[in-house]
Amino acid sequence: MIDLKNRSTQKELLDAADIPFADIKKNMQELETINRLLGGHSITNKGFAAFCGQGVTRLSVCEIGCGGGDNLRAIYKYCSSKNIEVQLTGIDMKQECIEFARQRNADMPASWICSDYKLADLESDPPDIIFSSLFCHHFKHEELVFMMSWMKANCQRGFFINDLQRHPLAYYSIRWITHFFSNSYLVKNDAPLSVARGFAKNDWEQIFSLAGIRNYSLRWMWAFRYLVIFKK
Repeated sequence: MIDLKNRSTQKELLDAADIPFADIKKNMQELETINRLLGGHSITNKGFAAFCGQGVTRLSVCEIGCGGGDNLRAIYKYCSSKNIEVQLTGIDMKQECIEFARQRNADMPASWICSDYKLADLESDPPDIIFSSLFCHHFKHEELVFMMSWMKANCQRGFFINDLQRHPLAYYSIRWITHFFSNSYLVKNDAPLSVARGFAKNDWEQIFSLAGIRNYSLRWMWAFRYLVIFKK
């Protein structure tokens, strides 16, 4: 069996700079299906709902590493069902992803920014909420310490994270599922590797401790995810 005691340092194929966009698009489409069927979007909505207390009728939310924008669309649908006016912002480094997100989500009140999240200027109009979904596992611990501090500094109400638990059952289950049902070589390779790059509870505790952030909540969610919420 694979040793999952520590986070894998192996890079995912998707992190390479020369992946054809047709392959990235196929990857995003399949991941959206996985997110929908295995509850990923539901967890994102739970994180967002934590900021929707009584009397909240308007919010702005920014996703870093937004890809094709499917998480923001899930939030948009949630807000529509709750009569919450929402302003959406998606940030991603890949120009093709931003263009894809802009085209397929033209009906949403959204802004799309092609940038490394660290270089995005949010100071003039900071969003209420910043979040990421299946983004953090691409980064090393020390990079995540910076990311937590950056999100805290650039949000008005707080931030949340939806990411993978590092667990043998999750690893072998997703490897089996993608082997038989995926048509994307990126998904076949990166889905189980993402789990190996995922997190145990003590990883998050260490990251937040080093970032100097204490008043956060950490919840295990089905299927093999963690939902981390920080409120100012």
